[in-house]
Amino acid sequence: MKLKKLSVLMAVPLIFTVGCTEKKQRDIFAMDTYMSITAYGNNADKAIDKATERITELESLLDVNSEKSDVWKINDSNGNSVQISDDTAEIINSAIKFCDSTQTLDITIYPVLKEWGFTTGNYKIPEANKLDKLLKNVDYRNIKLDGNNISIPENYMIDLGAIAKGYTGDEVIAELRENGAESAIISLGGNVQTFGSKPGGSDWKISVTNPFKPDSSMCMISVGEKAVVTSGSYERFFTGSDGRKYHHIIDKSDGYPADNGLVSVTIIGDSGLMCDALSTALFIAGTENAAEFWRKNRNFDMILVTDDCKIMYTDGLEDTLENVSNMPAEVISND
Repeated sequence: MKLKKLSVLMAVPLIFTVGCTEKKQRDIFAMDTYMSITAYGNNADKAIDKATERITELESLLDVNSEKSDVWKINDSNGNSVQISDDTAEIINSAIKFCDSTQTLDITIYPVLKEWGFTTGNYKIPEANKLDKLLKNVDYRNIKLDGNNISIPENYMIDLGAIAKGYTGDEVIAELRENGAESAIISLGGNVQTFGSKPGGSDWKISVTNPFKPDSSMCMISVGEKAVVTSGSYERFFTGSDGRKYHHIIDKSDGYPADNGLVSVTIIGDSGLMCDALSTALFIAGTENAAEFWRKNRNFDMILVTDDCKIMYTDGLEDTLENVSNMPAEVISND
C-alpha cells in the first residue's frame, strides 16, 4: 500500500517504564512503512500477536498494488459493481464523510498521485494538459457505495492512503484492549496512538518532529488515550528539473502539491481515522481554513506549522504543549 507518510516519524512516543509492569514491544514492516507496538500487562504478548494479525489482514484488503486486495478489485472494475469486505466498506464510507465535510480530501486523487510518481518512485513534473485530463476523473461524489457493493466510473481509481493507517490504528488499539493489554502505545509510520496510561499512571509524552529539521523535535505534548497524526510537505518529496521541491500532498483543485502556507499539520483526537483524514485535508486547506474548520467542530486539537516558521496550536493544548524549537508559538484564536 502506498501511504502518505513513510519512513520519517512525525510523532515519536517517549516511553518510560515504571515498576514491575511487564512490557512487550514488537517492530514490524507493513503497509509500506515501519510500525512499532508497545504493550504493558501480563497478556501483552498475546495482545500484540492479535494486533499484528489484524494489521496483516487489513493490509491484504487495502494494498492498492496487490491484485488480491479490495482496492485493486475496485480500481480494476471497469465501472462495474464489486463486492468488498466490511472493513473496506467502513473505511470508504468514513472517507466519503470526511471528503464531504472538508471539501479538500478526495480518495479518487490516485491517478494524479501516480502521474507525479509518488506511488511508483518514478518522479516527474506532469504536463499541465495531462493533469487537466486526469482531474476530470477525480470526484469522490461519483463513488456509489451500497452496503458492501461499490462502483466507480471507468477510468476512476481510489487510494485509501490518507485514512487507512488511521483506521488500522483504531483497530490495533481495539485488539490490544480486547486481548488483555493493560495499556499500550503504537506508532504506525508516524501515526501515534495510545490507550490507558503509562505504567505509574502518568500521561504519555509525544514528540512532534520539526518540519524544518526532521531529525529533531519541534515540541512535545502530553496525552491520555489519544491519536496523534502528522502530515507534512517534508515527508515525501522530490526536486524537479526546475530546482523546486514537490511534495506528495496533492490539491485536487489543480493537481499540484498543496501550497497554502503550511509545512505540517498535527491532529490530536480520539479517533485515529479522524486524525489521519484531517491531517491531510487541513494541510491542503491552509492556515485560515484549517483554523475555521476547527472553530466549527472543536472535537480535536491541532498544531499548524507555517512556511514562515511559526507554530500555531489550539487552546486544548495550552497546558500540555512544550515548544523545544526556536520558532514562535501562539494559540489559535477562537473567533
